[in-house]
Amino acid sequence: MNPVEFSARMPAPFGLVGVRTNGDSVSEIVYLPRSAGELAPRDRLAEAACAQIACYLDDPDFGFDLPLEPAGTRFQRRVWRLIAAIPRGRTRSYGALAGDLGSSPRPVGQACGANRFPLAIPCHRVVAAAGVGGFAHHDAGFHVAVKRWLLRHEGVDLAA
Repeated sequence: MNPVEFSARMPAPFGLVGVRTNGDSVSEIVYLPRSAGELAPRDRLAEAACAQIACYLDDPDFGFDLPLEPAGTRFQRRVWRLIAAIPRGRTRSYGALAGDLGSSPRPVGQACGANRFPLAIPCHRVVAAAGVGGFAHHDAGFHVAVKRWLLRHEGVDLAA
């Protein structure tokens, strides 16, 4: 399979979720507009990933258990571990995570944007000090709308 091809593209309330697999691991999860078109899972792992994503979309308390392909720098992996520890219904700011890491907010934001496994590593739970902030290296549009949907799905009050 061509590495840019998807192993599955499944419907979600906000568009589609694309899944890429590589052997025995998930190599990427991405948010896509509906225009990308659905694609039935091409392998067992993509099928399992879609099943877990569907469970999360039904129940935001669902916990992912997918074999994720090793990725990221040492710093990015540290950020992702902190993100993975943020409970459903809660958020943390880029600045708060940066403080935990002895860093500044910008590299934390860059690590969030480099996260290849959204939902499994819930980077949508990281917000700006004053507002929702960006998402997946976007400051507005489709991706931020997805972030807002995910936060509402998890019970986060976005009024603030």
